[in-house]
Amino acid sequence: MTDTSIRLLLADDHPVVRAGLRAVLETEEGITIAAESATAEEAVTRAAQGDIDVVLMDLQFGKGMNGAQATAAITARPQAPRVLIVTTYDTDADTLPAIEAGATGYLLKDAPPEELAAAVRTAAAGRTTLAATVADRLMNRLRTPGTALTRRETEVLALVADGLSNQAIGDRLHLTEGTVKSHLARIYAKLDVDSRTAAVATGTQLGLIRR
Repeated sequence: MTDTSIRLLLADDHPVVRAGLRAVLETEEGITIAAESATAEEAVTRAAQGDIDVVLMDLQFGKGMNGAQATAAITARPQAPRVLIVTTYDTDADTLPAIEAGATGYLLKDAPPEELAAAVRTAAAGRTTLAATVADRLMNRLRTPGTALTRRETEVLALVADGLSNQAIGDRLHLTEGTVKSHLARIYAKLDVDSRTAAVATGTQLGLIRR
C-alpha cells in the first residue's frame, strides 16, 4: 500500500460484521484497514489519534454510547475523519440523528461490495453517499415539510412505540409532560390519526420508526 491509501476504522460490535467489511474492503486498491473497534467509545478514542481518514460506523452497540453519539463526538474535533454509517436500519428515527450528528454518508449493510468501496472513496473526498431508501425519504421530507415529523417528534413516537407513558417519555427526553402531549398532538395531526396505537402503526408503515 502507498502512503495515499484511505485509512479505515471499522466500528461494529459484531466480529462477523467487521470481518465481512474487512474481507470486502482490504482487497480494494488504495484502501487500508487501519483499526477495528467493538464499542462506540473505542471508536471515538481511536478516531482521535489522527491517522484515520474514514470511520465505518454501525448505529447500534450493546451498551453505552450509540453510533450517532459517537459520530457527533468524532466529527466535533478539528481535522476529524469522515464518518460513513453502515447499518441495517433506514428509518427516520435512525437516519436523522446520524446525519445531524455529522455523518458524511449512510449505507445499508446489504449494499453490494462495489457500492461500499465507492462510498468509502466518496466519503474520503468529503462528498455524500446515501442509500436509495434514505435519500428518497429525505427528499420527501424536503418536498412536504409540513407533514414530516421533526427529529424530536420522531423520538417521542419511537418511545410511544416502546410502550412508555407521557411522563416516562418526558423523563427520558427531559421534557415536561405537557410538552410531550403537545408533540403527540402534532404527531397525530401530521399522521392523520387519533390514537397512540394508530400513530405507532402508521409511523412504522411509513418508515419513521422501527418495531
